[in-house]
Amino acid sequence: MDIVLWILIIGLFITSFVALVFPVLPSVLAVWGGFLIYHFFLNPAELTAFFWVSMIAITIVLMLADVFAGSYAVKRFGGSKWGEHVASIAVLIGSFVYPPFGILILPFVAVLVVEMQQTRNFSAALKAAVGSLIGFLSGKVAEGLIQLVMIGWFFLEVWL
Repeated sequence: MDIVLWILIIGLFITSFVALVFPVLPSVLAVWGGFLIYHFFLNPAELTAFFWVSMIAITIVLMLADVFAGSYAVKRFGGSKWGEHVASIAVLIGSFVYPPFGILILPFVAVLVVEMQQTRNFSAALKAAVGSLIGFLSGKVAEGLIQLVMIGWFFLEVWL
């Protein structure tokens, strides 16, 4: 039975990285699924309170960063407040529209259209739209690295 549970835990950890590319579900929830299976079915005393509090804090930061990375990049690339808000909303909607491409294309196009309406300057609008794409991609890279830290920390807690 333990082998099946470990296969499930490892499978969830792998799924968390696949979910970075196909974001139908938040990838960090798959990581948490692995943690919870270990805690409730294998060894409830192994993971410390410090581990759980740290994972909650990291998860909150990850979820907020995932939503706001695009809007922050739009702002940094000269976009308007409307462009920032549209980038955040388009990332959420894009998750469900033709994944994984919808999450890349929809925010880009939405910010481009909004910025064109705001500035009537294609060059500035394109720059803000590219900013939304760069923000999203850099956010996903950071999310993947932080997930590696979370999973690595889990294995250190379990094996040491």
